[in-house]
Amino acid sequence: MDDFDCNADERLDEAIRAKTAAERLAIVDGMWRSARRMIWHHLQALHPEWSDARLDAEVARRLAGGAR
Repeated sequence: MDDFDCNADERLDEAIRAKTAAERLAIVDGMWRSARRMIWHHLQALHPEWSDARLDAEVARRLAGGAR
């Protein structure tokens, strides 16, 4: 890793540490929701015949570690 990458990582670490617990939780929640949407739409494209309920169930399974 070059110096730029190390400095960027350090700055990101500092920025995250400076946030409150509530702010960090909001970031994680946004990332979780984004991942869920991406997986849902990916599966919908692969399986257009699946119902929303089936897509929801498969997304939940994958996010719970079932896609290994």
